[in-house]
Amino acid sequence: MSELKLFNSLTRQLETFTPVHAGEARVYTCGPTVYNYPHIGNMRAYVFADTLGRVLSYKGYKLTHVINITDVGHLTDDADAGEDKMEKMAAEKAQSIWDIARHYTEAYWEDIKALNIRQPAHWSIATDYVPAMIDYAQSIADKHCYELESGLYFDTSTVAHYGALARAKTEEGEGRIEEVDGKRHAADFAIWRKTPAGETRQMEWDSPWGKGAPGWHLECSVMSEALLGLPFDIHTGGIDHREIHHPNEIAQNQARCGSDHSGARFWMHNNFLIERSGKMSKSSGEFLRVQLLIDKGFHPLAYRLMCLQAHYRSELEFSWEGLQAAFVRLKRMVMGVTNLKARQAETQTGEADTWTLKQVQGDVAPAISATLRDFGAAVSDDLNTAVALTSLETLIGLKKVDLEHQLSAIAEMDAVLGLNLLTIERAELRLRPLNAQLSVEHIEASIVFRRELRAQQNYPALDRNRDDLIAKGVEVMDGDPLGWDWKLDI
Repeated sequence: MSELKLFNSLTRQLETFTPVHAGEARVYTCGPTVYNYPHIGNMRAYVFADTLGRVLSYKGYKLTHVINITDVGHLTDDADAGEDKMEKMAAEKAQSIWDIARHYTEAYWEDIKALNIRQPAHWSIATDYVPAMIDYAQSIADKHCYELESGLYFDTSTVAHYGALARAKTEEGEGRIEEVDGKRHAADFAIWRKTPAGETRQMEWDSPWGKGAPGWHLECSVMSEALLGLPFDIHTGGIDHREIHHPNEIAQNQARCGSDHSGARFWMHNNFLIERSGKMSKSSGEFLRVQLLIDKGFHPLAYRLMCLQAHYRSELEFSWEGLQAAFVRLKRMVMGVTNLKARQAETQTGEADTWTLKQVQGDVAPAISATLRDFGAAVSDDLNTAVALTSLETLIGLKKVDLEHQLSAIAEMDAVLGLNLLTIERAELRLRPLNAQLSVEHIEASIVFRRELRAQQNYPALDRNRDDLIAKGVEVMDGDPLGWDWKLDI
């Protein structure tokens, strides 16, 4: 099996993955700030992290994956300025900040489920770790921090090579944050933010520096150490975290453990999802959510497939046409697997197989072994899922091979890609928007009627039937090679 090579943002090069602890991979993923619904660009980061975890499992490692939930400390500007996102949304909604956090956490978890993202070993909730954050801050305060009226700040000049992850070289570089009176350096950041005199926050705690709340960057250092130990293997996040948030985490980890310790051995970042209409911004109102894709009739795994078609380090442009193409590709794969299952069922003599590949050797056909090798090489090459998908499609299309072995190999590949090809039902892949006027039963009856009219060569009636369906948003696909027969306009 090929060596697993991953791109390390810290060194800007591919490196062979060797775990800190033999046989185990420990991964920390920066999770959402639960002040609003996640948009599909946010969710690309979790499809990437899930794919990484699935590849690590495929390579035989015991996976310990942590995803945090930020329910305190994240300001409206990622560069440590502005209002607290949670407090701001609670005020706008006139609700308890705890209710805001609960609602949007559950919405995020629904999207996790919809995209077939595996549950991590731990969901770490920031507010559960505030006492540990205070202890952590106290342990580094004397040598690395200073106190101002607004809070406790980290002096970035006290650690070696601050900002190396972002490659920020000057105070005007990518690591710069907004000015605060009394700060020693532009890049210094808040470890603890004091509640201003005369104000009361919904989330605030007593500390040696006064009543207040932790800085956003502190929580990830604390929770990753608490749950994974230092050093651990891989820290993931969106590429936007590479510029400020993760350099600040590394600075804290260096202060805690020494200049040679960034916290994680690998820092990995997925690139942006680009959407030209401007609906990726949460300030735009009805921004693009996973639920919106579902409401328009798309299966959410079409979006997962769309993400897998591009390398995680490449920008990915979202369009409805691109999503439609991914949806059709998913349908083709599902139809291919469905046909294989049907053929296998016809020849089944005993109990149904679970399609788990035990050994890729021996009597497995050379064609199956070759596609499995190609697949393994692709995912081992910095998670090259675009190439891995072509291996999967090649495998689905193989002829004259043992069906049980073929389905078992498909199951092994699908366990890495997470498309549920062996369990998804054809009916789930009908493009039917939430606001469709007709029921599935009505449409199916119309399709049966069309077949009868075609058999009678009653083409005028066929045309009238088509016009009636089109008027109600149904596009009939007569002779569709996939056999889906119809879809609904979006």
